[in-house]
Amino acid sequence: MTEAASHQTGVRDRFGARAEAYLHSAVHAQGPEFEALRATVRDYPAARVLDLGCGAGHVSYQVAPLAAEVVACDLAPEMLGLVAQQAVRQELGNLHSLCAAAEALPFSAASYDLVISRYSAHHWTDPGRALAEVRRVLRPGGQWVLVDVISPGPALLDTHLQAIEVLRDPSHVRDYSAAQWLDLTTAAGLRPQRQAASRLRLEFASWVARMATPEVQRTAIRAVQESAAREVREYFEIGPDGSFSVDVLTLWATR
Repeated sequence: MTEAASHQTGVRDRFGARAEAYLHSAVHAQGPEFEALRATVRDYPAARVLDLGCGAGHVSYQVAPLAAEVVACDLAPEMLGLVAQQAVRQELGNLHSLCAAAEALPFSAASYDLVISRYSAHHWTDPGRALAEVRRVLRPGGQWVLVDVISPGPALLDTHLQAIEVLRDPSHVRDYSAAQWLDLTTAAGLRPQRQAASRLRLEFASWVARMATPEVQRTAIRAVQESAAREVREYFEIGPDGSFSVDVLTLWATR
């Protein structure tokens, strides 16, 4: 088994077991970016949309009423089974699901008007290859929309963020910075159009519970937080209970 395949198996197993937790996660079910995503879909009459790394399907549920077809794509069959159930429950007959990795999409070239990835790309083993696949499956004039937690950039802050992320979830690869995402997007032949920044507050107890983080790792995260430099504690707004804030990037790019 290759390193990438081993990682993808870990992602599938870890998130498949947490499908229900992610369906009911307020962090994933809500967000100011949803209105912007719906507005983007409205710009494409009869849009065909790929929800890449769909997780519990929250992007799909938001945009399916506005699109001709939405395909929810994820590595975890349990997530996709949950999306299929919700599609029936919400009477979204145009919502379909498919199991695949972002780095190897099983779609023909120029198949989609929009590819959207929300809170998933930090698990990609090869973002350059994944973005090349995004460009391939987009129609000319189609859009790639990324929503993800990002690194603040400076090493002191970046090291802290990556450390607590991987302690919480070993399938985490990297929160890239906004500048890195712009470089990766451009290198893939996509043209960045605009971006929006926001802050996301993560309540510690639900953050670790959602991933079923073992107690020993929860303790390690709290130790890292409590020993962090003042600049780190202030930037991430670390509270007495371990709750903290992160930066989120929404990036639009055109093929």
